[in-house]
Amino acid sequence: MTPAQYAQLMRLSSPALPVGGFSYSQGLESAVELGIVKNEADAGQWIEETLHTVMTGCDAVIWIVLSRAWRLQDFNVIRQWNQWYYASRETAEARAETTQMGISLINLIGALQWASGNEYTLLTKLDAPCFPTVHACAVAALKLPEEAGVTALLFAWVENQVMAAIRTIPLGQTAGQRLLSALIPQLDLAVRAAQNMASQTPPAIRTLAPQYAVVAARHESQFSRLFRS
Repeated sequence: MTPAQYAQLMRLSSPALPVGGFSYSQGLESAVELGIVKNEADAGQWIEETLHTVMTGCDAVIWIVLSRAWRLQDFNVIRQWNQWYYASRETAEARAETTQMGISLINLIGALQWASGNEYTLLTKLDAPCFPTVHACAVAALKLPEEAGVTALLFAWVENQVMAAIRTIPLGQTAGQRLLSALIPQLDLAVRAAQNMASQTPPAIRTLAPQYAVVAARHESQFSRLFRS
């Protein structure tokens, strides 16, 4: 990649990207409330296991499928997998999260004129635009490599989870950096696995994560919350 492409990649994975990802914990806050995650070691285990199940087995695979469809301008495939992803969200908060972040990124894409007219029109016409769909569009429109794009998606998720752990357990900033140091090498395994699963026909998607689903659902009725999921 060129220096400009590296900078765009960092931009898409930055917490400063105005899509609202920092306001969601994706069930981690509930896991802390329930006593499942109590310290730095628990947080590392929770994030790593969720990375290799929920994120690698579903989100990253769907993102790669969508990325390839955007590059081929296959709008029927894009609509199909966007709908599939939305239907796979197991809680009202998860559905609200992915569409809120998706719409925010669509607005940013429009304001910065990243996408072509046809691409932007499709984005605005999706009934429930999911974040992986829109993120994959942004990566393709900026002509960033597929592997770099899915890595940015996963790293942004990992970093957000670490920041949520710092705020909810709570942990210190150095502990957060230790977590990132342990988790970043796992991205190699996650990206390779997602690429292999996405290249199968049909894509080999895994969505079975019962504890994660139950804990995330419990967050909807949690008495006091810092995060929206």
